[in-house]
Amino acid sequence: MSDPFSLFGDWLTEAARSEPNDPNGMALATVGQDGQPSLRMVLLKDWGPDGFVFYTNFESRKGQELQAHPKAALLFHWKSLRRQVRIEGPVSTVSAAEADAYFASRPRDSQIGAWASDQSRPLESRAAFLKRIAVQTARFGMGPVARPPHWSGFRVHPVAFEFWRDQRFRLHERIVFSRDGEGWREGMLYP
Repeated sequence: MSDPFSLFGDWLTEAARSEPNDPNGMALATVGQDGQPSLRMVLLKDWGPDGFVFYTNFESRKGQELQAHPKAALLFHWKSLRRQVRIEGPVSTVSAAEADAYFASRPRDSQIGAWASDQSRPLESRAAFLKRIAVQTARFGMGPVARPPHWSGFRVHPVAFEFWRDQRFRLHERIVFSRDGEGWREGMLYP
């Protein structure tokens, strides 16, 4: 095996059959201006040889951190399979056309929520948020909801993968891939 994307695809397919919730859930690690790491769960929305895509509010903490320091680490953990995949690499923004297409595919309530939420900023009460949702719902009426200018996606371009598989007696299997020109170098790590 010298293609980490094929292996990832196989594992994701298995996860989709066995994980009860969000097999596309991944931990996203970023770093702030002060060097402090920050970690949260996001959902993988697209992937392929050009990278792994998720969407967010660019004014959120993760959005600001990724724009200031465009590198990230991802972690997929599939407990039911006893497997995980780590991915590291530089980050770029998706095209406006990609962001528009994905935004248009979201449920209407999620589209409204993207306008109503000042993601990662202090919220005085749940009632205040619900009021903002009502205001945005009235604003758009029954018409289409345009993508907010502050909402788009990021693509993590892998330079490193680690595929971890649980084994008996903690003698785990760790397969690593690192970018080598246009291809990949494959190896293993001690558990």
